[in-house]
Amino acid sequence: MIAPHLPALQVVLPLIAAPLCVLTFNGRLAWLLALLVSWAAFAISVALLLQVLAAGEPITYALGGWPPPWGIEYRVDILNVFVLLIVSAIGAVVLLYAYRSVEREIAPDRQHLFYAMYVLCLTGLLGITITGDAFNIFVFLEISSLSTYALIAMGRRRKALTAAFQYLILGTIGATFYLIGIGLLYMVTGTLNLVDLNQRLADVQDARAVLVAFSFVTVGIALKLALFPLHLWLPNAYAFAPSAVSAFIAATATKVSVYVMLRLVYGVFGVDFAFGAEPLGMVLFVPALIAVFAGSLVAIFQINIKRMLAYSSVAQIGYIVLGLSLATQTALLAAVVHLFNHALMKGALFCVLGCIFYRIGSVRIEQMAGIAREMPWTMAGFVVAGLSLIGVPLTAGFISKWYLVQAALEQGYWPLAVAILLAAPLALIYVWRVIEAAYLQPVPAGREPVREAPLVMLIPTWILVLANVYFGIETSLTVENANRAAALLLHGSW
Repeated sequence: MIAPHLPALQVVLPLIAAPLCVLTFNGRLAWLLALLVSWAAFAISVALLLQVLAAGEPITYALGGWPPPWGIEYRVDILNVFVLLIVSAIGAVVLLYAYRSVEREIAPDRQHLFYAMYVLCLTGLLGITITGDAFNIFVFLEISSLSTYALIAMGRRRKALTAAFQYLILGTIGATFYLIGIGLLYMVTGTLNLVDLNQRLADVQDARAVLVAFSFVTVGIALKLALFPLHLWLPNAYAFAPSAVSAFIAATATKVSVYVMLRLVYGVFGVDFAFGAEPLGMVLFVPALIAVFAGSLVAIFQINIKRMLAYSSVAQIGYIVLGLSLATQTALLAAVVHLFNHALMKGALFCVLGCIFYRIGSVRIEQMAGIAREMPWTMAGFVVAGLSLIGVPLTAGFISKWYLVQAALEQGYWPLAVAILLAAPLALIYVWRVIEAAYLQPVPAGREPVREAPLVMLIPTWILVLANVYFGIETSLTVENANRAAALLLHGSW
């Protein structure tokens, strides 16, 4: 029977595929292998979701037959299966899109290496999400990070190397902080299993080492998820990476880091310790609120649209962390739903930019003037995904921001609700700048006429675009399951 081993296969299949992609020495074969594996990972995520919903309790898998907490445990519950689903879905759709994009942006003799790094990054992100072991999170974090550095460095411009190096330095600092924190927890409790850690910490929460560990872990994860002001690595990483890489990491990497913070803060340390004994709520609330406005304001003045969307991501991460910091069920629901919805928004928008780059070799706003007349389907996708980013009703972005406003009002924080509503027009400004250039300005002199993007890129892009509309109307998968996950997190249940 394969079904009992699905948690292990979720990680093992892409892990095995990575060296096989290298051994093909052929970009097309490596793409085909990576595509099959990524869609298999998505199918496994769907199967795990159905199993969790049917069982009504977490699925556990003991590696090597060693029972937890002595052995490494993979654990799948309603929260992380939600994240597995979006990571594997984005990974599969972007890989379908990547074939022509990579053909255009990566040298033929390096394409098989690109796909090897892609599936290795997918392995790390899925492994972070599914493991129930704190040290294993670090291992998979490094797998995903190292492969991401390599993917970013494959960008066409020399600045891609600088961006990758900057990300390497800051990412290493974040991982080191996390590892120090986990080491201190192990010293105090003698365990690395997340469930066991939660139970043992209840007796030693007053220990100074636990407080220090909590601080190190929080800062390390905050750096990985690019929370303001620890976001300095993110704009250049998104802007100078190959188009397919920007779409993949913008939609997945920071979301997985948010999951880790949710899991450790709520599931390991617990609400009473993190938000009662320690002032984590305010520590996260202030930079998150600043990020919402600062990220959007900086995005308005960008002329490189990939950098614009990168700073927009800083703002959107601020929304998610705001929900996390309020520590109520509605706020956590909003955070988890926005984690899912933001992946759809940014995946779609970066895929659109990849289509434009494929045709004109630039994503600068002045070069996109009048392009909607030549690439109407591509720019229509940008409009729809942009409306979702703003939070217009009947799009996915509206749902999560609505619940965040509700969470603020439930707590009596009406100034916060007003601030969230005031931030939406800022997104409208920078999205409108692109729409105005594409639809209302004349084609710049000297730019050659272009055609619509190839179907192999346009179809995956529109899958993500339509998902923004679908999940803005049909919310049973997102809201209902996010609500269940929020209830579990808030009560420290596993």
